[in-house]
Amino acid sequence: MSALANLKLIAAKRPVQMPPVVQRRNKLAKRIGEQIELAKAKQEGKSYAPTKQRMVKDEETGETKTIQVPKRIKEWWFVADSGKTCVSLRYGAKVIEIAKGKTAIELANAKELVATLEVLRQAVEAGELDMQIEAVAGAVKAAIQK
Repeated sequence: MSALANLKLIAAKRPVQMPPVVQRRNKLAKRIGEQIELAKAKQEGKSYAPTKQRMVKDEETGETKTIQVPKRIKEWWFVADSGKTCVSLRYGAKVIEIAKGKTAIELANAKELVATLEVLRQAVEAGELDMQIEAVAGAVKAAIQK
């Protein structure tokens, strides 16, 4: 009993489902993490190709099996007309408006890319962009329902 005496015991109930806001936040944070890995690989001159699982039906046997295929990731950064690197934040295919009328972040040089993406991930995880994510998610949902 002495081992349990050192622990803080509470009556807690596990949530059945995460709220949609937290699901969207986690989804965007995961995508930003992929962009960070992609940016690090580009800076080192390597390639980054995460894999995803896909169900494929064998033509001869008719058996369905799971295979690993490379996941296609598009870069969220680009070089603007001024020659500076810019980063836009995306939720699905839509660009998130970070501030009123502002959809990208300008960087002094490409070396700041990873640090900027880290800051963006921290802001998303802290819930600072929940309103913007909700607006874009609503637009995506409306487009799907049409």
